[in-house]
Amino acid sequence: MKSKQTLRKLLNYSFLNYTNKTQSCGSKDLPALYCNTEVYPDFLALYSEPKLYHKTDRTGVCFYQFDNVFDGKRGLFEAIYHDDQARLDYFKKRFDGVKFFIAPDYSEFGDIQTIENEYRLFKSRVVAIWLISEVDAIVIPNISFPTEKSADFALDGYECCSVVAISTKSHLQNPEEYERLLWKIQHTVDTLNLKAIVVYDDCSSNDQVMKCFAYAISKGIDIIIPDNTLKSRNVARKRSVICDG
Repeated sequence: MKSKQTLRKLLNYSFLNYTNKTQSCGSKDLPALYCNTEVYPDFLALYSEPKLYHKTDRTGVCFYQFDNVFDGKRGLFEAIYHDDQARLDYFKKRFDGVKFFIAPDYSEFGDIQTIENEYRLFKSRVVAIWLISEVDAIVIPNISFPTEKSADFALDGYECCSVVAISTKSHLQNPEEYERLLWKIQHTVDTLNLKAIVVYDDCSSNDQVMKCFAYAISKGIDIIIPDNTLKSRNVARKRSVICDG
């Protein structure tokens, strides 16, 4: 009789090595995450910026990029799924010493098959658990859902988290996206018992960001806006325009 571990590898069930470390929650059996840190990243490096992974003592790594940058046949999820030890060793070395991550932001869309969006939420949880287990890092859940219907389950398993992350990228300039962001913030705040929200923002004005998180602030939630490359670049560009003017 084959061992349980051998059978998992034969059936491409190696991800169970990580999902079995936690509980399955809600109608979709999403793996639960637990994040209650009171220390937050002060700089967010994108996955594609490995030279910035240690820019500060509290730098976090995030995945707010097109999926083909961090996902695909040689991406971390596929390495976990296929138990590709050589590739997993590569990621351990790549992320060595990183203290914070934002759980991967696999893109979801309202006009894509529901099962695909749900699977991408699952992938993010699996990768998050791997980062916690194998890199010994703090992983802050990323809040993402493309439709109000998906909000019914997208937050399942985050009940024991006091901090989450939300990206404002591409939301502040588009009125429709802005309204969707406001709804997402309110729904998240009303559903979870949060102390803080870490925000990935690439605009130059923190005032605008704080304005869209006014509901969270009114509930006593701290809004943490770490610096990042795009934000620094936009701030410098804005200052340059002011000086030239």
